[in-house]
Amino acid sequence: MNIKPIHNEQDYQTTLREVSTYFDNEPTPDTPDGDRFEILLTLVEDYEAKHYHIDPPDPIEAIKFRMEQEGLTAKDLVPMIGKVNRVYEILNRKRTLTSTMIWKLHQGLGISAESLIRPALA
Repeated sequence: MNIKPIHNEQDYQTTLREVSTYFDNEPTPDTPDGDRFEILLTLVEDYEAKHYHIDPPDPIEAIKFRMEQEGLTAKDLVPMIGKVNRVYEILNRKRTLTSTMIWKLHQGLGISAESLIRPALA
């Protein structure tokens, strides 16, 4: 298995081309091709984390996105945020999230705490 680290953009593009061939016909795990695919994905993920860092989303946008994904309404957030009017204040950026709300949203909706503790956009 001739695999080398990704040192630069050219290595990255070459590795992406090779990995993309596996996407249409993903190899079986624990086979030589499956092992190669897994290693190449790990190398790509590592390179992307170092060179293409993506900041977590705005907390309110993260909440709205999860609501859309799960088909939730403001009423569904009451156990995590408080009364419905408080939910709307949060979603309309009239009030900031408290640490308790952040914890409950993280636990209840699985939104990363890192996303929820970021300052919201104005």
